Amino acid sequence: MCICDEKRKNIPYRIFLGRAIKKVWGEDLGEDPLNTVLYSKPIDAELHNAYRDFLISRGLRDEEDWNVVCIITDDEEKIVATGARAGKVIKQIAVSPAHEGENLCASVMSELISEAYSKGVSHLLLCTKPKYKSQFAAMGFFALAETNEALLMENRKNGLEEYLSSLPCPKGANGAVVCNCDPFTFGHRYLIERASTMCDWLHIFVLSEQGAMFSSEQRFTMVKNGVSGIKKCFVHRSEEYLISRATFPTYFIKDKKRTEEIQADLDIVLFGEKIAPKLGIIKRFVGTEPNCCVTSAYNRRLKKLLPKYGIELIETERLKGISASKVRELIRTKRLEESKTMVPETTYEEISRFIK
Repeated sequence: MCICDEKRKNIPYRIFLGRAIKKVWGEDLGEDPLNTVLYSKPIDAELHNAYRDFLISRGLRDEEDWNVVCIITDDEEKIVATGARAGKVIKQIAVSPAHEGENLCASVMSELISEAYSKGVSHLLLCTKPKYKSQFAAMGFFALAETNEALLMENRKNGLEEYLSSLPCPKGANGAVVCNCDPFTFGHRYLIERASTMCDWLHIFVLSEQGAMFSSEQRFTMVKNGVSGIKKCFVHRSEEYLISRATFPTYFIKDKKRTEEIQADLDIVLFGEKIAPKLGIIKRFVGTEPNCCVTSAYNRRLKKLLPKYGIELIETERLKGISASKVRELIRTKRLEESKTMVPETTYEEISRFIK
């Protein structure tokens, strides 16, 4: 599994051919020959299958959205430890039971963190089972939110506090809208206009992830321009602090049917315990969702769990015939002119720039 020929198609980012020294209470007990290799896509099919099988053996699965994977093998080329990085998220950390206690998890993390830094990715997230909290805390990660089934951590001690401190925080009975807006439509503006009349100040969080069609910056610009004229509202980038598909890996959840619920619960804990109290948010506004079962289920979890934190969920009936998905379809089929009845002029202008 060691790569010696640099002319091979799959050249890893870096190769470290070392020997892992077993230590107990600081004493060297001997050496095992282990090879640590970082791979970027695409990797050899045989190796990829071995990697998937190893994760399955540890009760995990490969989500296959990673940028780089770290694989440690023994002298028989059997995988004994792995980890991966997908954007800002470190995931799929696994160690063979036969090699537990040999600090291989720390070795994998060190390689992935070093590689991330070399790519300019300094803010890292990690989502795992709560039982591993102390293990990753010892590696410089700090808990953001925790439920019985999932734990979200980051490598910045005061990352969330610094983010929240950067946002305007006027006193009052404030509200929040969390939106994707891919793209921003009259339906989004209608929800925000109504919400702004039911609270003192309205915080609008635009998810900072790549949308189905538009980038986070494009969507942020659409929302910022689209709510112009609505008083007492602020538009924020969510950064990594409102959980999305990008920041919530599901590789460790055995029951796939419950992934959306577990993600929602973790998101609600983070919002209810950390974000809302800091910004004085006591109301969260959503639009009704008759078409998307995932969003509808998420809204039900919000309605059930937010009151625990003193937050009221207020649902607004969505405007009929208007949806971001319909606008995206019009763009794909080159019928942009028809979208004028669904989006503000500022959104239409942004879309026009996008398709040129």
